[in-house]
Amino acid sequence: MMTSITDATLEAGRRDACAPSTHDPVDLAVSLHEQALAAYAAGEVALAESGFRQTLALLEEAERPDTPDVANVLISLAAIHENRCEYPAAEQLYERSVSIMEQTAACGDMDVERLRGQAWCCLGMAERIQGAYDEAQVHFRKALAHAEFYFGADSMEAADALNQLGMLGKYTGRFAAAERYYRRALTILERQLGADHPGLASLYHNFGGLEHARGEFAKGEPYARKSVELRELALGADHPAVAEDVAALAALLDGQGKYAEAEPLYQGALEIFRRTHGEEHYDIAVNLNNLAAIYQAQGRFVEAEDSYRRALAIKEKIFAPDNVEIALTMNNLGALYQAMKRNDEAADLLGRALAIFEATLANDHPHVIACRENLGAHTLGAQASRLQNFGHANNPSVSERDGANL
Repeated sequence: MMTSITDATLEAGRRDACAPSTHDPVDLAVSLHEQALAAYAAGEVALAESGFRQTLALLEEAERPDTPDVANVLISLAAIHENRCEYPAAEQLYERSVSIMEQTAACGDMDVERLRGQAWCCLGMAERIQGAYDEAQVHFRKALAHAEFYFGADSMEAADALNQLGMLGKYTGRFAAAERYYRRALTILERQLGADHPGLASLYHNFGGLEHARGEFAKGEPYARKSVELRELALGADHPAVAEDVAALAALLDGQGKYAEAEPLYQGALEIFRRTHGEEHYDIAVNLNNLAAIYQAQGRFVEAEDSYRRALAIKEKIFAPDNVEIALTMNNLGALYQAMKRNDEAADLLGRALAIFEATLANDHPHVIACRENLGAHTLGAQASRLQNFGHANNPSVSERDGANL
């Protein structure tokens, strides 16, 4: 679900073209950065973080604390924090990188300009996942305008910014705009890479996520299957990025009521996520939430409650109390309690979830509508229960489907 560190940085060894000079400490910093990138790619995150921190210290001493090289390493280090779901820490580092790049004058070096756009995109991603949607939109739009000016409207840099704007549109309920952004990005990638290149896997993943958000689960399934196919061929079945695609496919199958097919896919993805990230990570919370929804649909209420509670506990550790992600699982747990006739607990959770949704999302967002319906059914009380056989007491739960990054 996150841009990998190699995607978020310039190629290892990039030198500051605006202030060319040759110093041994900078050469050492370049070497350390290359080693840290390799360590990250191998899954040795602690070693990578140490390497990035050493690189940063060398560059700040040998050059200045405000060069593009420093901004580049700050992005690498921020990606480590983002991968650990330490979003405020990541955001601070991205903000520093953006500040550096916004103060760096244009000097004709395309690597510098590419880094400038990446800094805006990375900051926007951190803002989006924390629910700061307006701020994220500003930075994604800056990145797109910059990419189109320096690299062209059909560039890979423009495709990346378009993908980010598409994801933001999905999260904010602007589905038609999201589709336009995704289709523009897809046209670019197909032209640049070819229709079956693994680099298109993330965009197919995101098309599936958009159809899931629209409730068009069958329409989204082929996109999800394509993302799994392309990424698995490139990375192998046990890679966490492939597990994200598999979990996304499971969400679309789940939405179609294909629980017997979806549940083992969720379980397999969870196993990979736990092996990769440990027990407290966003990807684990997402899949616990979605497994709980399957259990609830099958009447397995005890298992559903346990999974919702575990998902909520993880989210409360990694997000601010007013984050939409927390409200999403609160809504679903409240809907479960409503089905279990635990009405006081249901009312509390649904009321808290609705307050968060209404403060963050538009009134016609599907999450707001679902939560209001749940709370309305609770308010009707016995009447809603009596009408259950006619379908009036259905409790819409919000399953999760995070978009991947290019």
